[in-house]
Amino acid sequence: MHVIVNGEEKEIPDGLSVTGLLGHLGIHPGRVAIERNLEILPRAKWDETHVQPGDRYEIVNFVGGG
Repeated sequence: MHVIVNGEEKEIPDGLSVTGLLGHLGIHPGRVAIERNLEILPRAKWDETHVQPGDRYEIVNFVGGG
């Protein structure tokens, strides 16, 4: 299935949840925010939200600094 992640088309397996998508992409879920199809996706919904063909994701990593 094809989805867009941070502006790039990606081929991913069918049936992934958003949490599974992060794992597939090698992204640690600890400090990220996710926008799905132009709407913020609350962390509480990541496991129950299944990735659909053509979905568009923006995944932002929070970085601490000083």
